[in-house]
Amino acid sequence: MGCCVFNVGNHYVHGLHLFQATSKIVALAKLGRITSARKLFDEIPRKDTVAWNAMLSGYSQLGLHQEVLCLFHRMRIANARPDDFTFTAMLSACADLGKLQGGMKIHAQVVVSGCQSSLPVNNSLIHMYGKCLSALSARRAFEDMNCTNEVSWCSLLFAYTSYGLFDAARGVFDGMPKRTEIAWNIMISGYGQCGDVELCLGFFKKMQSDSHQPDQWTFSSLMNAFSELKEPLCGYMMHGFIIRSGWVKAVEVSNSIMSFYSKLGSHNDVVKVFESIGIRTQVSWNAMIDANMKIGDTHEALVAFQQAPEKNVVSWTSLITGYARNRHGEQSLSFFVDMMGNHIQPDDFTFGAVLHACSTLATLGHGKMIHGSIMRHGFHAYVYVGNGLVNMYAKCGDIQGSNSAFNDILEKDLVSWNTMLFGFGLHGLATLALELYEGMTVSGLKPDKVTFIGLLMTCSHLGLVEKGRALFESMVSVHGLSHETEHVTCMVDLLGRGGYMAQARELVEEYSRTGQVETGLLEALLGACFAHSEVRMGANLVEYLKVFEPQKEMSYVLLSNLYCLSGQWKEAEMVRKTMADQGLKKMPGCSWIEVRNKVTVFVAGDRSHPYMEELYKILNFLKFEMRHPCFSGFKN
Repeated sequence: MGCCVFNVGNHYVHGLHLFQATSKIVALAKLGRITSARKLFDEIPRKDTVAWNAMLSGYSQLGLHQEVLCLFHRMRIANARPDDFTFTAMLSACADLGKLQGGMKIHAQVVVSGCQSSLPVNNSLIHMYGKCLSALSARRAFEDMNCTNEVSWCSLLFAYTSYGLFDAARGVFDGMPKRTEIAWNIMISGYGQCGDVELCLGFFKKMQSDSHQPDQWTFSSLMNAFSELKEPLCGYMMHGFIIRSGWVKAVEVSNSIMSFYSKLGSHNDVVKVFESIGIRTQVSWNAMIDANMKIGDTHEALVAFQQAPEKNVVSWTSLITGYARNRHGEQSLSFFVDMMGNHIQPDDFTFGAVLHACSTLATLGHGKMIHGSIMRHGFHAYVYVGNGLVNMYAKCGDIQGSNSAFNDILEKDLVSWNTMLFGFGLHGLATLALELYEGMTVSGLKPDKVTFIGLLMTCSHLGLVEKGRALFESMVSVHGLSHETEHVTCMVDLLGRGGYMAQARELVEEYSRTGQVETGLLEALLGACFAHSEVRMGANLVEYLKVFEPQKEMSYVLLSNLYCLSGQWKEAEMVRKTMADQGLKKMPGCSWIEVRNKVTVFVAGDRSHPYMEELYKILNFLKFEMRHPCFSGFKN
């Protein structure tokens, strides 16, 4: 090995051998000083494969997978010969980035270079195909191996569970020469992620009876599974079991417990667990950010974000999602811009969150800019992002853009169809909504309860009573779906708007006999009473609503308006007085308009806008033109 000269930290180091330089790169990378490691690497005049591998491994260990791919490209240009270590690092990067095509190209290079007999490389191939959800390719790679070990079997098991092929996974599990704790954990985690908690618990019990001890990954998978349940009892019991078993201090377990309480909205419990963690990881801080956002405390979430020693894409996405969820769309967009400025690579969840922010703000200009960024980053084919685009364009008033985004989704899921259906309904395009529904059923996709909410709302808004009836009945008779409150509310609204008051009331009474009547159902019937001047029925409904929601002003306002409409001014005044005595105020109406990518909101009674005088002049002029059309086109 020849001697070289390097410049490290503005100091020249003479006579440093390549071996020593490579060792220093490894040491710097382990300390997280990856920039210094790269600077030293770049100053090596003649790099061997070991030096390239040291730098590739450094990036890989720190999760900088895109840098791994870029460096490998440079390695190929430099004509350096890749070996087993190179390929394992590359396949790991492709796996974590979900780059199936890239992984397949590396597979081809493995074969060409003669490394296909390497056990670590073959295991990395199976792992890559599993992470990229290509279970059949993982199986082929496994079958091509001359020699396998526990890692090979576990990697194939992971590939099947990731793709949801649990029968095949069970076959692999049962056929394993030796079942390790990792294999048990993969099965438990897989069943937990698909929502089959009973099988998840069943494997946990079998694991213990088979003399295998659960570890932090077992308990983490179980807590994550329980956090998806509506009832928290299993989660509470498992938390107690974890405390007794002594694993409660493990970081992974603590993080999963935090996530469980965060999803329950139990903020105090999240804080207790967080404060008990000795060594907090990025996952701990991210869980804390998410927990604060879920209870609407955006300030504390931001404080946790700022205090976190390191911030990854999950940290930024939690913040962006939280602000969007709490209707702070402008802050959500602002943090997305900051994230891009900090050179953090967004993922599909980031784009989904920021598109939601654009939807709540109804800012089409910003939405289009985000769409451009999605195209540049290559996420336009992701169904989750595509669904967000369909929703964003529909909510921002561009139904053509929404339809175009829908057509661009290659593999549409049920959410895609439902989102487009709601979009057409929102824009009053009943014919297109019903045609879309027909196309959805023809494609073999089974509609769900959300589909019928969209269809019934569309029929209600456009007065398609008979079509609505047919769809309502087909839910049970054709699709085997039970009617829920939302569907009955839509149907009551449809019948009420159409003037079928007696039938609307009968439907409410029929549904009330099968379960608890929710206020939305009564409010829909009350709205119909107002539309058709049914004062007596309306007054009776308000008495019911007063009991259920005494602090809600809407029923009082509707009854007052109903009395006014029928000329019963004294009664209307009494309702208003009752509201005032109880401290209830009518929510002021508001409207908004987007001009030059900025949304301006106008609230009834608020004259604080700086151009309010000019706006009133224009409104009065338009009112004059509408009342006196003979003057339209007149120029003064």
